Amino acid sequence: MSISIDSRAVVSPKAQIGENISVGPFTIIEDDVVIGDGTHIASNVLIANGTRIGKECRIHHGAVLGTPPQDLKYNGEVTTLEIGDNNVIREYVTMNRGTYARTKSTVGNHCFIMAYAHVAHDCQIGNNVILANSVNMGGHVLIEDYVIVGGIVAIHQFSKIGCHAMIGGGFRVTKDVPPYILAGSEPLAYKGLNIIGLRRRDFTDETIEKLSKAYRLIYHSQLNVSQALEKINTDIPSTDEVRHILEFIEKSKRGIIGKR
Repeated sequence: MSISIDSRAVVSPKAQIGENISVGPFTIIEDDVVIGDGTHIASNVLIANGTRIGKECRIHHGAVLGTPPQDLKYNGEVTTLEIGDNNVIREYVTMNRGTYARTKSTVGNHCFIMAYAHVAHDCQIGNNVILANSVNMGGHVLIEDYVIVGGIVAIHQFSKIGCHAMIGGGFRVTKDVPPYILAGSEPLAYKGLNIIGLRRRDFTDETIEKLSKAYRLIYHSQLNVSQALEKINTDIPSTDEVRHILEFIEKSKRGIIGKR
């Protein structure tokens, strides 16, 4: 068992620390913390009570993880921040625990969270997500797998971003962003299918064409959204991806972004 803890760090003996861990100077790890094997923690990091970190993560200087929610309805209940495996968390990222509403904030596996990003209470981030510098999330945000969010994007509380979507830098997310698309402009709008991203992830040409047809009906026909979804159901052969578009939009409470 190899653990390297700088003499200037403060690590609670009650914390559950895995093997092959390194902890830099002036880092604080509180009592109720679990850290998986192979995780490396740089200097001046705070890992607060309720934080659960998986294996092979890289946590950079100044990150603050697992602090109480910035939410007036939080009354000190025991909640968690749960971070999966193989994540990179860059400088000065802040992540809060959940409230009683969900009891936890979660980050999946293989995510890249860049400097100064904020993950608020009760947020749910999937796998292989990239949040660029200074992305700021309100509470209860859902981000599905393989999403890329550009720098300095503000995401309104309770918003949802569908899988494989990409959002340009400097915009605001105030409505739900459907899966597989590019989004940009102010107000945020549909800019087309994320074709390059889908091809990089080995989506077939046939699947991409079906997704293109679906979004043409939603955004470039004379149909309203409900009519477009009915047309997709009847005219486009069902696949997992097409069904996901239908389910995502049908479950949207904030409504989806429009077209430019």
